[in-house]
Amino acid sequence: MNRLLIVSNRLPVSIQKRKGELHFSRSVGGVATGLASFYESYNSVWIGWPGVSLSEMKGEKSEVEKRLMSAFKCHPVFLSPNDIEKYYHGFSNKTLWPLCHYFTQYAVHDKSFWQAYKRVNRHFCDAVLEIVRPGDIVWVHDYHLMLLPRLLREKLPDLTIGYFHHIPFPSFELFRLLPWRLEILEGLLGADVVGFHTYDYGRHFLSSVHRLLGCEYSMGQVTVGDRIVRVDAFPMGIDYERFSKASADPEVRREINKFRKKIEDRKVILSIDRLDYTKGIPERLEAFHTFLKRNPEYKEKVIFILVAVPSRSQVELYRLLKTQVDELTGKINGEHGTIGWMPIWYLYRLLRFPTLAALYSIADVAVVTPLRDGMNLIAKEYVATKREGKGVLVLSEMAGAAKELGEAIIVNPNNNEEVTGAIEKALEMPEEEQIERNRVMQKRIQRYNVVRWSEEFINRLIYTKRLQKELRAKILTSQMQRKLIADYGKGRRRLLLLDYDGTLVPFYGEPEKAKPGEELLKLLRELAENPKNEVVLISGRYKDTLQKWFGRLDLGLVAEHGVWVKEKEWEMIEPLTNEWKEEIHQILELSTDRTPGSFIEEKDYSLVWHYRKADPELSSMRVRELIDELVNLTANLNLQVLEGSKVVEIKNVGVNKGRAALRWIAKEEWDFLLAVGDDWTDEDLFGAVPEAAYSIKVGLRPSLAKFNLETPKSVLSLLKELASKG
Repeated sequence: MNRLLIVSNRLPVSIQKRKGELHFSRSVGGVATGLASFYESYNSVWIGWPGVSLSEMKGEKSEVEKRLMSAFKCHPVFLSPNDIEKYYHGFSNKTLWPLCHYFTQYAVHDKSFWQAYKRVNRHFCDAVLEIVRPGDIVWVHDYHLMLLPRLLREKLPDLTIGYFHHIPFPSFELFRLLPWRLEILEGLLGADVVGFHTYDYGRHFLSSVHRLLGCEYSMGQVTVGDRIVRVDAFPMGIDYERFSKASADPEVRREINKFRKKIEDRKVILSIDRLDYTKGIPERLEAFHTFLKRNPEYKEKVIFILVAVPSRSQVELYRLLKTQVDELTGKINGEHGTIGWMPIWYLYRLLRFPTLAALYSIADVAVVTPLRDGMNLIAKEYVATKREGKGVLVLSEMAGAAKELGEAIIVNPNNNEEVTGAIEKALEMPEEEQIERNRVMQKRIQRYNVVRWSEEFINRLIYTKRLQKELRAKILTSQMQRKLIADYGKGRRRLLLLDYDGTLVPFYGEPEKAKPGEELLKLLRELAENPKNEVVLISGRYKDTLQKWFGRLDLGLVAEHGVWVKEKEWEMIEPLTNEWKEEIHQILELSTDRTPGSFIEEKDYSLVWHYRKADPELSSMRVRELIDELVNLTANLNLQVLEGSKVVEIKNVGVNKGRAALRWIAKEEWDFLLAVGDDWTDEDLFGAVPEAAYSIKVGLRPSLAKFNLETPKSVLSLLKELASKG
C-alpha cells in the first residue's frame, strides 16, 4: 500500500506548554477532526503545525518530533511567532478567508502578509521533503497551503500530489481582485488533482485558470505544460457511525437527561457554529427575534440554544462580532424572557463530544444558515444523530451541504422573512414528514461518509497519475526522435503531411497575423526541394491565402480542410454546392453579434466562426449554443459541423483532411511517411495514414496519433533536424 502524507496547517494533535511542561491533546474542528478517523486506519503520516511556536521549544524540538512520530504518526512544522501572525492570522485569515467567502470588504492586501505566506509554504515544502519516499502520495489540504503543490512539483516532478480546498472558491470576478492571483493558481496547478466540495467551486476555479492563465480545459481536465490536472467535486462526509450511535453511549445519555430536566417539554431550536462573520449568527438571531414577535403563542414553549465556539478572538473584527452577538442575545432575552424562562441559552465555548451529541439528539430543529460555507459538516452531524428520524434541518442554500441535503428546508440566509418562515414550518412539521425527509438524507450521508470521500479522492488521484503516464508515454522522446530521424535518413521516397496553424506556427487572435516568417519559408523550401521528399501542407485556410503565402514553393497544398487541392493547379476534390451558406451565415451573424470579439470567415465552400479573441467564459457558452443549433439545422443538408481550436466550421460531409491526404498517400510506395497536426480536424488525417507511418499530435490531448509534441516550436525543431539529414 502506498504511504499517504497528509499536509495541513494544523496537526490533529496540539501541543501546549503549561508550567514548563509539554501537554499533547487531540485537535478539534476543521480538517483535523474530519480526517482523524480515516488517517489513523491508513498507512499515513500527518505534516502540520502543532500549535506551539518555535521560540517555545527551547531545546525540546527533537524530543517533540520523536514523540509526535512514535505516538501519533505526525511530523511537525515549527513556525516563528512572526510567521504565525502574518501567515496564519494575516494572509490566510485576513486576505484569503474573506475573499473566498465573498466578504471582500474585509480582505487585507498586505505585501508583508504575502511574503510570510510564501515563506511558510516553503517551510512546509521542506518538511515534506525531509520525510517523503518514492511512491508516496502527498495530499495537501486547504487555503493555508495553496502554493505548496507547485513548490513540491518543482522539487519532485514525478511526485503524486493532491490538493483539497475546504472553503468556497470565489467566482472569477472576485478572485481577480487578489493581487497575487496568478501565483495562487499556478501553485494549485502543481497538484495532479484539485478537489472541491461542489461543482460550483470547481467551475469557478476552472474559469479563473482559463481567463487568467489561458489554460485550456475540457471535462474537468486542464492541460498544464506536459501534464493534465484533474479538477473535480468530492463532497466531504462525516464519521456517520460515530454520530448515529452516539445516543446509545452512557455519557451522552447522562447529558441528554441533564438537558431534558432543565428544558422540560419545551421545543428546542439549536444553532452551533464557530463565532465567525461568515456563519450568519446575527442574522439567525434576528430571524428568531422576528419569530417570537410573530408567534407569541410560542413564548415559554421554545428555547433557542446558541453555541458559539470562540474563534480568532485576538482579531478586532471577531471581537466586534462577539459584542454584536452578546448584545443581540441580551436584547432578545430582555424583551421576551420571563421569570423562569430565557428564550436564548447562549454558550460561548467549545463543547465536548458527549455534550455536542446530546444537543443534536434533543434538538427539534437545527438552524444551520451560514452566509457562505464550503461544506458545513454540522448539518450532516445533526441529521446522522436523529436515530428515530424526528427533527428538522433548516439549511442555508449558501452552504455546500445544501447540494446533498435537498430534503432539508433550504433558505436564503439573508432573507429574514424566509428564515423565520422556515422556523415556523419546522416546528409545525408532522413527525411522519420529518422521518421521511431524514431517512433519505441519512442513507445518503451514511453511503458517502468521510472514508468513502477520502478513498474516492485518492483513487481519482491514482487514476489521474496513470493517465498522465499514458499520455507521457506518447510524447516523442529523444530516443524515439532519433529513430524517426534515422528512418527518415534511410528513406528514398518520403512524404511529409503537415498542418499549418497550431502546428508550424502558434495561434494568433487574428488569423492574418499567422503569416509565415522567412525562417519557416526557408525550412519548407529546403525540405520541398529535396528530390527524395514530397511535402504537403494540409490546412483549413482559404486557398487564396495558401497560394499567396506558399505558391512559390514546390509544395502540395490542401485548403479548407480538403475542399481544394493543388499539385500543379488548384482543383476541387469533388463537385460541391454552396447554396446553403446564406441561411447558415445568418445564424453565425447572430452568434457574432452576441459574442464581442468573434467574427466570421467565409471560404468558397465553408463558413468558419472564430472566437479566439472573445471573452473565454462567454464564448464557451455561446459555442455550445451555436453547435447545438447548427447540428439540428444541418441534419438533412449533407453538411457537417467541425469544432477546431477556437473555431467552428461548417462544410460538406465527406470532405476532410484524411480524404485529401489519400490523394498523395496512394500515389506510390513511400519509404517514410510523417503526418503532423494539432486539432480535431487532423484526426481524419491520422486515421488515414498507414500503420507504419509516424503521426504526431501537437499538444497533450488524446488522439489517434502515435506520438505527441508539446508546441509548434518542438515541431520546427524536429523538421530542422530532418532537413539537415538531406
